[in-house]
Amino acid sequence: MRKDGTDPESEAIKRALHDLNFQVSQVRVSKVYEITLEASTRKDAEGLVKDMCARLLVNPSKDEFAFEVESLGSTRA
Repeated sequence: MRKDGTDPESEAIKRALHDLNFQVSQVRVSKVYEITLEASTRKDAEGLVKDMCARLLVNPSKDEFAFEVESLGSTRA
């Protein structure tokens, strides 16, 4: 969620937790995607992930995103 926006899902969960007598001060809902892919270079992998986020995974009106690229080394046996 964007730092400057409201998050209806988080607010609904916070209210429900209060209704169940859990006294929480803040709730933040987030999504994590773990994606395994093949790319020639780290830069290519970063470009693919940015494109995935822009085209499908992120709602730019309410979401921010960050990602990490890790090398898995050779996966061939």
